[in-house]
Amino acid sequence: MHAPHSPRSGEELRSALAGLLDGLPPRQAAQAVERLIANYRGLTPTDAPVLRDRSDVAAYAAYRMPATFEAVRSALEAFRDRLPDFVPASHVDVGGGTGAATWAVASAWESGADELRRTTVLDWAAPALALGAELAATASDPALRAARWERGIIGDGLRVPDGTELVTVSYVLKELTDAGRAAVVAEAARAAQAVVIVEPGTPDGYLRIIEARDRLIAAGFRVVAPCPHSAACPIEPGQDWCHFSARVSRSSLHRQVKGGSLAYEDEKFAYVAAVRGSVPEASGDGPAAARIVRKPQIRKGQVLLDLCTAGDGLTRQTVTKRHGEAYRSARSADWGDEWPPPAGE
Repeated sequence: MHAPHSPRSGEELRSALAGLLDGLPPRQAAQAVERLIANYRGLTPTDAPVLRDRSDVAAYAAYRMPATFEAVRSALEAFRDRLPDFVPASHVDVGGGTGAATWAVASAWESGADELRRTTVLDWAAPALALGAELAATASDPALRAARWERGIIGDGLRVPDGTELVTVSYVLKELTDAGRAAVVAEAARAAQAVVIVEPGTPDGYLRIIEARDRLIAAGFRVVAPCPHSAACPIEPGQDWCHFSARVSRSSLHRQVKGGSLAYEDEKFAYVAAVRGSVPEASGDGPAAARIVRKPQIRKGQVLLDLCTAGDGLTRQTVTKRHGEAYRSARSADWGDEWPPPAGE
């Protein structure tokens, strides 16, 4: 019996963020956001904390937490769809900052009082950990409220407890040196049963995901999502990149900080979710036959699906009205979905 999905965590996170910038002058918040954007888009990795103080952390949380939460939740849902019987009893969020990925795990696997998930957030920025603990204290999920927020090295010297069932590493690898990235992925692979890594949906973010994917496979993991296989990525380097999109609801506070007027935005992200070879497939199911890697093109009487497949690499499939139920499924399919849809959907 696997734990139910809980949409409440997203609503609770938005509520917790709503009062975050109270008392912080708008100009100060805007300046902190501008500096964080410059760092986020920059090319130079850092091995010093990006978040320096409470105002930085508040601006970061308002600017990035909703988008990070939705991207990680999307990746976790794809993972959960492939292994619905896998319910992590322990979770370590490496470089978790204010805990967006931890909220996403709470959304994917609701924790009950009788089966409390052991949750630890590791980060090097004490102000981020302090604010993350403050936000988590407002959650209804008992694992979030009971989470441990620990300061530690993210890079060479990282230590993850043996036997951790799930490790998440979201929007962290970009901040590290080459050696730091290798050390983080190696330690996650050494300690965990399952690893989910998320990066920005940019060409260089995709390359970091592919690098991490290769390391996980070499360590004995198999890819669960998004790839329908654990073979080499069929995308030719420099020609394209694999990424997906998550819709982010924006609060009035979020719109104020980001200077936008729309009620939503789309967060582009790349990810890999993998499990140690000893973790069984749920109900004997194999990997997804294919995954939709571009937004489906709906035309009169047909839908064009760009797919990554286990046997044929990247292919395009045209689904027409003559295909009956498959056509109806294709019209409602979304970028990032499995194809064909799992039985019962």
